[in-house]
Amino acid sequence: MEWQGDGFILNTRKHGENSVIIDVLTRDRGRHMGLIRGGRSRTMRPVLQAGNLVKVVWRARLEDHLGVFSVDPHRMIVAGIIDDIHRLAALTTITTLASLLPEREPHPRIYDASLLLIDHLQDDAIWPAVLVKWEMGLLEELGFGLDLSKCAASGETKDLTHVSPRTGRAVCAREAEPWKDKLLALPAFVAGSPGAPTSAEVAQGLRLTGHFLARHIFEPRDVSAPEQRQRILRWLEQPS
Repeated sequence: MEWQGDGFILNTRKHGENSVIIDVLTRDRGRHMGLIRGGRSRTMRPVLQAGNLVKVVWRARLEDHLGVFSVDPHRMIVAGIIDDIHRLAALTTITTLASLLPEREPHPRIYDASLLLIDHLQDDAIWPAVLVKWEMGLLEELGFGLDLSKCAASGETKDLTHVSPRTGRAVCAREAEPWKDKLLALPAFVAGSPGAPTSAEVAQGLRLTGHFLARHIFEPRDVSAPEQRQRILRWLEQPS
């Protein structure tokens, strides 16, 4: 068995004295693991940083075996943002969350969204909102997508301002008014309105996705939200 393609490195772990097992996200093969012999060498360590985009060839005798990767660098993303703690936190957040996808199931939308985020990492006015949309896509891919098409109470499709924390369905401003303290804020950019969101609105978006990530993914698996994600939230919520 053999296949090749591009992949984001999600994480690595030591294997034996000189080798590592890497977990990569590919567009057509989904999350895939494999052994890299000599992966702990001085040459390979910078390449095998979580978040880098690499070209991989996977080989195994049988499809269900762990298999062996050969890896070549494609985009050394980590090196370009290593001195910016928030951009690095964004990259770490998506690699950590993508590690929760089921293994060997294609998720091309998540792969493409990851590329989009990385393409905008140098622009602090764009990538935080892209991260929110990335998390919305992750929830949808895992079967927990939010229904923002219309108000759950009235059926209206305009002026959607909140989301039910229980059902994940949108609520319009009029219907939300008596229950605002029990509902989650729905930022306009998440609801599909044009225009650049403020930092406060992006933080609202992360709190919205964070609620459903915790409920449907973190808590059932007994894992915590990535600390780097919390770093981004604190940064966005700082007084300007």
